[in-house]
Amino acid sequence: MRVTGRLLFVLIAALASLGAMSQQHSEQPNSEQPTSDNEIRIGNVMPYSGPLSEFGAIGQAEAAYFDMINARGGINGRKIRFISRDDNSDPTTALELTRNLVEKDDVHLMFGSFGTPGNLAARWYLNEKKIPQLFVASGDEELSQARAFPWTMGWQPSIRSEGRIYANYIQAYYPRKKIVVLWQNDQFGHMLYRGIQEGLGDLNRLILVDIAFDINDEHLDGHISILKRTGADIFVFLGVPSTASKVIKLAASLNWRPVFIVNDASASIANAMAPAGLENSAGVISAAFLKDPSDPAWKNDPGMKDWFAFMDKYHHVESTNNSAALYGYAAAEALTQVLKQCGDDFSRENIMRQAASLKAYQPSVALPNIRMNTSPNSYLPIRQMRLVQFDGRSWQPFGDVIETAFTEGAAR
Repeated sequence: MRVTGRLLFVLIAALASLGAMSQQHSEQPNSEQPTSDNEIRIGNVMPYSGPLSEFGAIGQAEAAYFDMINARGGINGRKIRFISRDDNSDPTTALELTRNLVEKDDVHLMFGSFGTPGNLAARWYLNEKKIPQLFVASGDEELSQARAFPWTMGWQPSIRSEGRIYANYIQAYYPRKKIVVLWQNDQFGHMLYRGIQEGLGDLNRLILVDIAFDINDEHLDGHISILKRTGADIFVFLGVPSTASKVIKLAASLNWRPVFIVNDASASIANAMAPAGLENSAGVISAAFLKDPSDPAWKNDPGMKDWFAFMDKYHHVESTNNSAALYGYAAAEALTQVLKQCGDDFSRENIMRQAASLKAYQPSVALPNIRMNTSPNSYLPIRQMRLVQFDGRSWQPFGDVIETAFTEGAAR
């Protein structure tokens, strides 16, 4: 059985809530603004408005991070000019803005642009122009194809691989239990669900019902009621935190307590578990590669102390527990490492060379033993995750660090 909502042609990649436009936190130069050899110009495209505006938190945190770097003297004697544009979640607009950033603003590279459709739309153009398209905010393996597109590199773990992690968990702990899946009806949700199906193999017969929902779906209560009536033991949710919180709360209101699995993008205490009710969320399973800023387990962690100090001094927002902002902070930190490795050579060729030369680099807010490794043949920087379970207060890791990369994805 499949119930499909209105089709949404965009990828959701993560996390938290916000709505402000980019002008406050990132420079908006016009085409006449002069460039300088004493700066590193970084282009970026984000959905600061439109249906995915909550993910603009990523770009705003990146802008604030580079403000901090500039306040500390820049990188190798150069200040960073971070030029972030609003694509309104439209891939056609994303391509047009990318062209303008390259041809009018003369950026050295594109960094961290959000979503699969927009990044795919710009990929051919950037590779033809030999402009680095680094650490894209998408978990789609198509954006980490080193041989076919040597100027485009991903950052986060593959979402398809993440789906396989949940499938392997189900096989190991609940091999004969019945499953239902509620997945977001876009490329993001589809790739996560595809990974689960690939991982389950013959056990796909145990999936009694899967329901695809639109991001603005008004029938979540009906979907949850249908899923409960199947009598399934395992409920897999694949979507964003705001929807995850509603789904967890709805299941609890129906006195339904299945084994609850949510994807990493939804596994935020502040944005999903707490709004759903901590008691309702206790027992939820997920996989993660970054620390949760709202998790008290990291209260005395040096990396998270630096994060809160950064938020207090450079990024004045209502909440310091925004997982999307933490994602942007970690990605900007990784790019800063690449730029430091460039020495005095900030040519596009050397920027790409250094991005493909990361060895066991660990972002300060990554989970322990999660490290970035790249090579000219491997454009999947982060290939590890940890299974975690929410105990009503904190995420508790269990099992070993899991390698997520598909070998064919890294080298194709």
